[in-house]
Amino acid sequence: MSRPSQDIRFCTSRDGTRIAFASSGSGPPLLCAGHSFSHLEHEWDCEVWRPLLDLLGQGRTLVRYDMRGTGLSDRDGLEFTLTRYQEDLEAVVAAAGLTQFNLLGMTGGGALAVTHAARHPQQVSRLVLLGCYLQGRSVRSKTTEQRQETELILKLVELGWGQDNPTFRQLFTYQFVPDATSAQLQAFNELMRQSARADQAAALLRAWFDADLSAIAPRLHVPTLVLHAQGDLRIPYDQGRALAAHIPGARFVSLESRNHILLDHEPAWTQWAAELEAFLAAPARAPASNRGQTVPTGQTGQVGLAGLTAKEEAVLAVLVQGLGTTDMAERLGIAEKTLRNHLSVIYSKLGVANRAQAIVCAHAQGLPRK
Repeated sequence: MSRPSQDIRFCTSRDGTRIAFASSGSGPPLLCAGHSFSHLEHEWDCEVWRPLLDLLGQGRTLVRYDMRGTGLSDRDGLEFTLTRYQEDLEAVVAAAGLTQFNLLGMTGGGALAVTHAARHPQQVSRLVLLGCYLQGRSVRSKTTEQRQETELILKLVELGWGQDNPTFRQLFTYQFVPDATSAQLQAFNELMRQSARADQAAALLRAWFDADLSAIAPRLHVPTLVLHAQGDLRIPYDQGRALAAHIPGARFVSLESRNHILLDHEPAWTQWAAELEAFLAAPARAPASNRGQTVPTGQTGQVGLAGLTAKEEAVLAVLVQGLGTTDMAERLGIAEKTLRNHLSVIYSKLGVANRAQAIVCAHAQGLPRK
């Protein structure tokens, strides 16, 4: 599969480290905060990451970067601390010319996204946090056994990350995507190997493990969506809930999955895609006064027909004709899976739960148009 066109450039962080960043697509900017193991080029070849990148780039300018020590960024003689990570993100924002943008934090990158949004609220329109935590593993390790387990994980990375035998990396791959196919597991293993050396991987992880957002999260004043898989084996579900509870007005969404990185063949993927699209498309508004409230899926958007894209309105116009899924897909000239994704997004934007409610809502707002 060919890689999409992307513009890769370099910027210099405060301590002189060169950071590689890439822009692709067009539309409102979405910046992905750096995560542990990335490679701007090889992520497109990974069967786990490619669908995610395709989703994030739909109708948007997607801006990503390789963290220090990974991918195309500098790898040698570096300081791995949360302060340096934050400086790297700020350097990318400046070099990419981003003045106002949506910000996404996934896994450890949530710590960077939350911190940046708290420090620069005028830059961040909306904040999305997927599979993130309030406190890193070292901070959560209260007992002797927990601290020993944390150190053992870091030692395993130092000793086995770069070996040709993928056994060591397989431990981490399983935590990220336990329900992946064999091809996806192999691709994710290879991406981790390409992303960083063993010593760099361990240093990156140690800094993530030391993160604690308990004090800074309550200072957030941007609309925030927090999503977390109920069976996440990498970062506990309770950490996602705790993070949402500390962010004023944050909306928390539970995903029925065991995967830390969601896979496009599981039902939770459709839910995640719908929530993302509805949240980013909704009109700007101040955060609610409640904190960490859990709201059922489908009650976020309620943006009306004006909030739909031209394609989504075309899908809705066919829906109100009462056709079945197969006939609708044929009429629109798209795959049934693509149609279902469109419908999920439409339901979320309209604030409805099913086809019947969507049809009633469409008629009430003048569709089909005369």
